[in-house]
Amino acid sequence: MNIGILGLGTVGGGVVNVLNNNKKTIERRTGSEINIAHAAVKNINDETICSTKNILLTEDAFEVVNNPNIDVILELIGGIDLPKKLIEAAIRNGKHVITANKALIANHGNELLDLAKENNTNLLFEASVAGGVPILKSIEQGLGANKIELVAGIINGTGNFILTEMRDKGRSFHDVLKEAQDLGYAESDPTYDVEGIDAAHKLAILSSMAFGCKLEFDNVSTIGISEIEGEDVSYAGDLGYYIKHLGIAKKINDEIEMRVHPTLIPKTTLLANVDGVMNAVLVNGNAVGTTLYYGAGAGSDATASAVIADLLDIMNGTVNNDILGWKELKEFTNKNNNSIESIFYLRFVTSNESDVLDGISSTLKNHNISIESVIQKKIDGMNTHVAVITSKSRTSDITEAVNNIKEHDFVKGVVKIIHVETLN
Repeated sequence: MNIGILGLGTVGGGVVNVLNNNKKTIERRTGSEINIAHAAVKNINDETICSTKNILLTEDAFEVVNNPNIDVILELIGGIDLPKKLIEAAIRNGKHVITANKALIANHGNELLDLAKENNTNLLFEASVAGGVPILKSIEQGLGANKIELVAGIINGTGNFILTEMRDKGRSFHDVLKEAQDLGYAESDPTYDVEGIDAAHKLAILSSMAFGCKLEFDNVSTIGISEIEGEDVSYAGDLGYYIKHLGIAKKINDEIEMRVHPTLIPKTTLLANVDGVMNAVLVNGNAVGTTLYYGAGAGSDATASAVIADLLDIMNGTVNNDILGWKELKEFTNKNNNSIESIFYLRFVTSNESDVLDGISSTLKNHNISIESVIQKKIDGMNTHVAVITSKSRTSDITEAVNNIKEHDFVKGVVKIIHVETLN
């Protein structure tokens, strides 16, 4: 099997290293030899993290894609426009393609998968979600007998690292973000990580695999973690929860909800105790119940592991031509965010008045919302924090109730609203 690699950076170089280090094991599993024949790099004179001995190098990625001796292309350069053109060319040349590019798959996966089917090739992307955690194969193969009802995951390690540090060390968001950038966990422009775009790309892919819908990145409701403050992390802990940045997808009848946002989850759940840069995905199936998949969500060798797993499927002839696991994709209605029901955490800054909690409680009650638990802490001689956990309510009712509460003179500043999920 002759392989062409586009990009020898963190992931591409990792693929070469893992293939070289585990050569005998891989040959025993496949009965075949993998030959890394051709690779495209940004600059031939730059050092790489892997050996390039016996690999023909080029700065023109299309040379690799158009090489008639190459059987499989590994697209590992990132971005959208150029990789899309390269993958299209490779597929039209009859080559199988493996990618770790979640942004490309989330935005253009439908058309690329159709193109691969037309040309009798495969487009695989296990490494696009949760790095080394084989979550797509687990849903498509291991849980293939189940109706999937819920997928919820910590699928961005940068955001999880930031929230873990804020919780354990009482640090501010911006302080931890700077460290994450220094450590290489976050880019110089961290928008995709901290504003939830990266997680939304992955959730769109997970939802399609789990529910058999088309890839619909534009329908993922997305909120980042940049507005989470230390008070929220602290009060969540006092109330029995940790804050995690989750991607959540649910199917109820013929409606699907897909959302990425900060979420309070009970401390006692396994998912709540996934810390640092690690990823974890919880899947609930109607036959198996709740399962959890945990591991490294990024990194050279971990992501390479997922890329090579796709490669071995191609070599062993075990690839499903309908890679999403569905012979036919079904049309679902995307649930309106305002109609989503959830428990909510609300935090108010109020003046120090004796009837503040009564005013908040009565206004919530007018919208059929009750307070399940509450914390009041004085900030200074003038102001108090009031943090409450509500009963399960419609998002539209919470929004309207909070707007009514903000009309009271005792409310000062912005009110925080965060989802609470028990993940049952």
